Amino acid sequence: MWKIKEKGMQILFMVAASMSILAVAMICLFMFANGIPAIKEIGFFDFIFGKVWSPNQNIYGIFPMIIGSIYITAGAMIVGVPIGLFTAIFLAKFCPKKLYKILKSGVELMAGIPSVVYGFFGLMVIVPIMQSTFGGSGKGILTASVLLGIMILPTIISVSESNIKAVPESYYEGALALGDTHEGAVFRAVLPAAKSGVLAGVILGIGRAIGETMAVIMIAGNQPIVPDSLISGVRTMTSNIVLEMGYATDLHREALIATGVVLFVFILIINVSFSLIKKREA
Repeated sequence: MWKIKEKGMQILFMVAASMSILAVAMICLFMFANGIPAIKEIGFFDFIFGKVWSPNQNIYGIFPMIIGSIYITAGAMIVGVPIGLFTAIFLAKFCPKKLYKILKSGVELMAGIPSVVYGFFGLMVIVPIMQSTFGGSGKGILTASVLLGIMILPTIISVSESNIKAVPESYYEGALALGDTHEGAVFRAVLPAAKSGVLAGVILGIGRAIGETMAVIMIAGNQPIVPDSLISGVRTMTSNIVLEMGYATDLHREALIATGVVLFVFILIINVSFSLIKKREA
């Protein structure tokens, strides 16, 4: 009887895992089947490196959107990674128990806030600050980077904290036994041991930043041009898809799907790079 139950559970788990893989495979098949022909028709270099996006003239160049996505994601990492990492270290090794419950609840609450609410916050708080500081509309790369840096904090903090806590206590105690201080033991023994998990949190943060749409639409300016400064308005690949997919037809629609293919390849490259780094460390 137990063997039958065990076999049944194995089959159930296998079916669940297979369904997940099948779903991803179907998404990839749909995107590439519809996107690759569009790239071929437009021309690879014209599509990837073209600086003009004008569906009315059948011109589809996504280079400004690629640059916009890279700039905003890089800016979000500069803002979010240091704050998230130091917050995770504080929660894991320095935070008093009473304060820990409050801060941990706050981090979990941040993770549950919808992106459109973050967008409203950026529109009503960050944009006016940028306007008064730098002039212009206040919508641009810097504004979007600050907001996305805030949005990726829960991901980086939660994953990094869990991995720091997962490091065996013997690492910390061994460092203390060798004469190191509390801070030194954390930064020189515990943190390097959790490096792989911390890097995983950063990679997840990058994925969240590069895939964010609603908040970016509200505060990035949505200008399909190559930016010339940090306060220039930009349009990301995700924003471009959402803004135009509702009315796009024929080649225009296929070009937007092809934009999704490029975004998928970007994320794939990031994940593969992370895997290679982990293998090299191992």
